[in-house]
Amino acid sequence: MIFKYISFLFLFFTSFIFAQKIEYNSLNISDSLKENANAVVRLNQIDIIIASQRSMNIITKRVVTVLNEKGLSAIDAIESYDKRTNIRNIEATVYDILGKEIKKIKRKDFKDQSAVDGGTLFSDNRYLYLDYTPIQYPFTIVFDSEIETSTTAFIPQWYPLNNYFVSVEKSVLNVKYPDNLGFKKMEFNFSNSKIDKTIDTATQLSYTATNILAQKQEDYSPVNSSIFPKVMMGLELFHLEGVDGNAKTWKEFGQWYSDKILSGTGILSDETKMKAKALVGDEKDPIKKAKLIYNFVQQKVRYISIQVGIGGWKPMLASDVDRLGYGDCKALTNYTKALLDVVSVPSYYTILYGDRKKLSIQSDFVSMQGNHVILSIPNGNNYIWLECTSQDDPFGYQGTFTDDREVLVIKPDGGEIVRTKIYEDKDNSQISKGNYSVSETGDFSGKITIVSEGSQYSQKAPIENVQPTDKEAHYKRYWSNINNLKIDKITFSNDKENVRFTENAEISAVNYGNVSGNKIMFVVNGYNQMGGTVKRIRNRNNPLEIQRGYSDTDEVTIALPSGFSVEFLPNNFELKSKFGEYKTEIVKKDNNNLVYKRSVFLKKGLYSSKEYDEYRLFIEQISKNDNAKIILTQNQ
Repeated sequence: MIFKYISFLFLFFTSFIFAQKIEYNSLNISDSLKENANAVVRLNQIDIIIASQRSMNIITKRVVTVLNEKGLSAIDAIESYDKRTNIRNIEATVYDILGKEIKKIKRKDFKDQSAVDGGTLFSDNRYLYLDYTPIQYPFTIVFDSEIETSTTAFIPQWYPLNNYFVSVEKSVLNVKYPDNLGFKKMEFNFSNSKIDKTIDTATQLSYTATNILAQKQEDYSPVNSSIFPKVMMGLELFHLEGVDGNAKTWKEFGQWYSDKILSGTGILSDETKMKAKALVGDEKDPIKKAKLIYNFVQQKVRYISIQVGIGGWKPMLASDVDRLGYGDCKALTNYTKALLDVVSVPSYYTILYGDRKKLSIQSDFVSMQGNHVILSIPNGNNYIWLECTSQDDPFGYQGTFTDDREVLVIKPDGGEIVRTKIYEDKDNSQISKGNYSVSETGDFSGKITIVSEGSQYSQKAPIENVQPTDKEAHYKRYWSNINNLKIDKITFSNDKENVRFTENAEISAVNYGNVSGNKIMFVVNGYNQMGGTVKRIRNRNNPLEIQRGYSDTDEVTIALPSGFSVEFLPNNFELKSKFGEYKTEIVKKDNNNLVYKRSVFLKKGLYSSKEYDEYRLFIEQISKNDNAKIILTQNQ
């Protein structure tokens, strides 16, 4: 009997163990990999098999243990497809904390969604993604996929680590390729990671990365791709959009792109051509003609969001955009170019990375890159850059999405790497002039005019078009230093010719000043205090980058309540640092009127991690002085 009981227990535990995947047991993860991590990538293996110039398969196996809700995005179970890319296999399996299988997810269980809303021409461009709601944490998910594509112009970059608060137990890249296609690679940021190049031959490349610890996100860090390790790959002989390509230089690549991808996409109807010519009339100046065409495009078409690479690399026909009235960045740029061609204004399709964080085309690695397209118009030795997806941007204004980065300009005679417009620190300006009064009960009433230019224009101009409730919320955040704030009146002036945005505001607040007995105390700087604080970061790892500098200048007249005298007035203050300059001055015009003057100049720049604390103290001193208070005493 005892023997039977022992045999039963043995069979039970044996079955239990075999029902589990020991390697997926969350309890086996080392403490070092769980530190600062919302998810742990147990394995991310990517096998890229390039069979020929027109054939590439990508096989992915990704095993992720999600420790909490914030780690769900690390699952990354998604694949896109179109008429040239087929998803041969996609599935997932979910395991509990002990590695026991709790759910099998087949292809039919993945969500199938269009890559864009509102555009029938992009109906072939779709993606499958996993939408899984966990019942407990931690859990482990195994994602398997295989795609096959004829597009070999774009080989995905390998990021063994691609986000903060995620650690990596093991990441593997295997690439196989013929020796006659001109395979090339470039490695970045390997020095601080455990990455071994296990194979590097004429037909094969392999890397293995192990035990990469999770990094905390640190404010003012450079863009991820300049910090995290990665490998870029490409072919000199490639295939894109049904066309073979051969390019070793940007000039060759640009000429091929112009001849084979863009050629034939700029056709317009005779009726539209006549409209374009009538629009410019007898105007001879090419820039003035371009302004008229750009304004026409902004009024006629709307932008639909679909990233470069999803939905193909070839723009839809200009005639289709003209007929339908919409398009993505490729389509709208190509449409604008086609109209400019009609009125004899040369312009060039331009590929780049669009993002508020500046990211350049890797100029020393000729390959398919970028996620956005704009238009460039030659103007002497420079270019005018047009964002064709915006219905509001001034002509030639780049803002913070495409400024100051290297881009690929596609010309008929070849490609050229060019840097887009740099907005100098001093030109990113905000000039505030106004006044306010403080009553004997501490109430605030004032008017202010704020004029913004340069990169600060792009931060302010969109406010004009938001809903009234959102406008009010914006200004309550902007003037969060004023309790009981009431927005009495706001008007705007958007000077697109000079790229200058003006806000005229009338505001009031009860109890702005703190009344105690016969004294009133209030902060002198009512309109433009340094917002937020710079976090203290112990043992910072990343460099400090200030991507854009700016210049703020304020001049405010302050009317004091009658019957009060100034008991305490903050001293004038001046601060100079490698990061910029700050200065305040208070001028006493008479017993009841002061003039407060303030200027802040912040420099863009890249600094070492050790300089971060110095920057934090610089901002802290500005914030402290911005909060300086005046004390008034009632006359006896």
